[in-house]
Order: sequence, then structure tokens, then C-alpha cells
Amino acid sequence: QVQLTESGGGSVQAGGSLRLSCAASGRASSNSVMAWFRQTPGKEREFVALIRWRNTSPFYADSVKGRFTISRDNPENTLYLQMNNLKPNDRDVYYCAIGSEYGRDQRAYHTWGQGTQFTVDY
Repeated sequence: QVQLTESGGGSVQAGGSLRLSCAASGRASSNSVMAWFRQTPGKEREFVALIRWRNTSPFYADSVKGRFTISRDNPENTLYLQMNNLKPNDRDVYYCAIGSEYGRDQRAYHTWGQGTQFTVDY
């Protein structure tokens, strides 16, 4: 069973950058897919980006394309989300997840981290 732990939240100014990390412990299939989602309290969880376990085939939501980069450090078993040119509406609780299907539907992901939050100040 894989466990996921996010980190890297905090506070950043609009236009700034931040990198979120998701450390994975335990075994996972090399065919797994990892993803980042975000959620504002009271709203549906929103897909942000995904990547295959082998650090290939990244895919992004239109709202973050060109600003966010998802990647994996396979030796360190860690997923990253590099976020540049942050906007106030990017602030949310961000979750990493792992699943077995390549897709943006959160139902395809069976294991989730506890979330990490950051704010974007004007």
C-alpha cells in the first residue's frame, strides 16, 4: 500500500513561484499514474496535472498549462508540482494522488495524500 505525503505549502505573492512535493512510501506499480488535484472548500475537487509513474506523458488542465510543471524524481520516489506565475485563484488545498488509469477523473485515483495549502497574496 502506497502512502502519499504532500509538503511545500505556504504563502507567496502573485506572480511568484512555489514547488509542492509529494513523497510516496511503499510499493506501487510502474504502470501507475500520479496526479495533482486542488480543492476550494465547498467546491468540487479540480484536476491540475498528471504524469505516468515513469515520469512520462505529463498532462495539464488548461488553467495551469504553461505555468505549472509536473515531474517525478524516481530514485527519490517523489512527485513535484512546480508552479510559476501564480495567480490569486490558484490558492487552494492541493492533493497528490495515485491511480492506475491515465485520466483526469478523480475516481480513477485510489490513494490520496492529506493535502497541502498555500495562499497567493496580491
